[in-house]
Amino acid sequence: MQLHHFYQRTNSTVSFSRQQASDFAKNIAGDFNPIHNIDAKRFCVPGDLLFAVALEHYGLSQQMCFTFSGMVTDEAVTLPDTSSGHIIISDAASKQCLTIERSGDTSHNPTLINDLTRSYVAFSGQTFPHILIPLMEKNGVMINPERPMVIYESMSINIDRLDISAPTLELRGSHLDVDGKRGRATLEFNLISDGTTVGHCTKNILLSGLREFDAEQISALVDEYESWKQTYLNT
Repeated sequence: MQLHHFYQRTNSTVSFSRQQASDFAKNIAGDFNPIHNIDAKRFCVPGDLLFAVALEHYGLSQQMCFTFSGMVTDEAVTLPDTSSGHIIISDAASKQCLTIERSGDTSHNPTLINDLTRSYVAFSGQTFPHILIPLMEKNGVMINPERPMVIYESMSINIDRLDISAPTLELRGSHLDVDGKRGRATLEFNLISDGTTVGHCTKNILLSGLREFDAEQISALVDEYESWKQTYLNT
């Protein structure tokens, strides 16, 4: 993955064009959420792209937690130069958009970071509909098909050791906590290297506009999502 194709960097400032962010979402993460379309009114740079750029810049630590506190559109963000275990990434208006907590040993091995990033973001393409739809159905709720809002809240990585190669992820479990019209989906993964579990990862996803599950409406939404995907892949 040539990550530099998806952002511009000047010193500690990183910016993303809408086209770059959309291309990353679709071509790397397999994420066809409409908020990543270049013409979306509520356009948002994928959390996975911020995650990937942060890993490339700061390296991979054994324990890392990424918490998203604001949506990034096409403005620049600042990556502070620091060796601290607490990192705050802000936009041009000094609004916090990502906080990183890290501890343990750190690797700057580009191959390891690239392989882990690819494996981690690849699950974005499976989140909807393959994981979230069964979770919503189990809980009797669904997102608003007219304005489907599914955004990352946080991601975490816990790795036993860093002398690993070609790590892959496998889903360990998932659950959905519902509070009125909002929900929080938690996806848990095992991190595998050479057939051995070497760590665990978690993604927390926020869902808004929840209402009673309707199989017909959700089926139509999935069909529309697949249509968006096929239209993009055929262009």
